[in-house]
Amino acid sequence: MQKWHKKTETNQQAVMPKQNVKQPAVLNYAAIDLGTNSCRLVIATPTPTSFRIVETFSKITRLGEGIINNNELSRAAVRRTVGALKVCAGVLAEYAPIYKSRFVATAACRRAVNCKPFLELVKKETGLNLEIISSKEEARLSVVGCIPLLSRNIKRALVFDIGGGSTEISLARTTNSGNTFIEGFVSLPYGVVTVSEAFPSQEMTDLAYNTIIERTHKLLSEFEEKYNIREAIANQEIQVIGTSGTVTVLGAVHLNLPRYNRSAVDGIAMSKQDIDNTIAKIKRLGDEGRKRHPCIGTLKADLTMAGCAIIEGITSFWPISEVTVADRGIREGILLDLMHVRKKNIHRRRGKSRYPFAKGRNFKPDYKFKGVAND
Repeated sequence: MQKWHKKTETNQQAVMPKQNVKQPAVLNYAAIDLGTNSCRLVIATPTPTSFRIVETFSKITRLGEGIINNNELSRAAVRRTVGALKVCAGVLAEYAPIYKSRFVATAACRRAVNCKPFLELVKKETGLNLEIISSKEEARLSVVGCIPLLSRNIKRALVFDIGGGSTEISLARTTNSGNTFIEGFVSLPYGVVTVSEAFPSQEMTDLAYNTIIERTHKLLSEFEEKYNIREAIANQEIQVIGTSGTVTVLGAVHLNLPRYNRSAVDGIAMSKQDIDNTIAKIKRLGDEGRKRHPCIGTLKADLTMAGCAIIEGITSFWPISEVTVADRGIREGILLDLMHVRKKNIHRRRGKSRYPFAKGRNFKPDYKFKGVAND
């Protein structure tokens, strides 16, 4: 699916629309999500109701490897990540010109004291400008990306995104007019990479696993006191959506897939019992069994157990009966954001607006998905 060879244009030409050239009939949009564990690129074109993906690239780089020791990006991690970003630049050149793009970095870069020289190196080696986003913006983009999975019958959603270096949990509400906004969010200061490195034994012990669950409960307590989520979930007034590599692995293992299949996993609903049974199954596999499993593999074996501990911490803290599995997130959120802005500008140039736009980041979409604003 991926195409790596470059055209003769420079990387900078690839990511910027050409000047004084007639706009192409097909508009390519691009998003890069550089996380603590993975580097992900997606290129898509808008459709009347959403968008069509034309190219993707994803590689586990473990940019945040060892960051818990000294808050620095290691040379090896930087080398791996720059290599992956060079591939991204090549793919972008293949689909030039890119009409609109946004390339973001998250927890590892927020934490690293040597992030500035890393960003300068990326710019020098690849021509890409990376933007470090806040945990709040990361949470918002995750919600935007998951909007197509929201139930029309439920007005509120709890979206959790388990990253490599942090875990974002957002409470979103859809108004009667169709706008969606974030009521509140909390960022847990750990993800699958930092947890697996904090407990580096080949097989996570019960004590380590339970420690993560207990810490998750403690960090969620203040969030719960402020927003009274438990009662709303018990009354089935909140839809719970999970997005992360571990969540999608749970979905794939639950479905007994012979290999990972995004179309089979994205959007499925797993009951609390399904989740508990699947986590128990993954535990029984052991480290070697997880490495051999076609939907887990060597690169995710240790991370999966760390993710399971975080998931169990969330699902046991609240009376969650069901979780919608989302194989989507920040990248998709970026694309929807960019496409919303273009549609909005088109309506303004025509001297009319189909929707009442609020000030700031609160916007109403022109596709079937809904926009998300910060509270």
